[in-house]
Amino acid sequence: MTPPKVPTRPGTGRPRQSSGPTDEAKSPASEIAADRLGHVIKRVEQALIGRKSQILREFDLTVPQYAALLLLASADGMSAAQLARDSMVTPQTMATVLANLEAKGLIEREPSRMHQKLLVNRVTPAGRALVERADEAALRVENRLAAAFDDEERARFREFLERTVAVLGAVDG
Repeated sequence: MTPPKVPTRPGTGRPRQSSGPTDEAKSPASEIAADRLGHVIKRVEQALIGRKSQILREFDLTVPQYAALLLLASADGMSAAQLARDSMVTPQTMATVLANLEAKGLIEREPSRMHQKLLVNRVTPAGRALVERADEAALRVENRLAAAFDDEERARFREFLERTVAVLGAVDG
């Protein structure tokens, strides 16, 4: 019996790369990943962020910019460090986010009255108007996701996710 012929890339003689796993032939890596809860969680995160990114393009915002504006719209000023923690991004990322928001006229930055080296970030009227419209669009994404589950399923789903956060927060090493 002769082995099956492997398709090659034209002019290279090298095996042709698959565009992704199929139902008939999954790669060993995809089979290992399929059994990993962390992989599924990552796929969910990527799908949600990807969909929100797509929706927020209409408003010329990234997801981190939207998150920072949303937080600033609900507060009377926040430091970059507070925004980074609450948005779950690095301080370096937040510095870039804030510089871009300021350049667009969506936030203002001024020295703190309490500490001269600390800058306080505040949303401008233009930023507030934009984030209100963007939030309506982002909520449509979240509402569509929520609609895929009934009330009991959503409560259990939230409980499972909160338990996951608690377990991972308590893991040593």
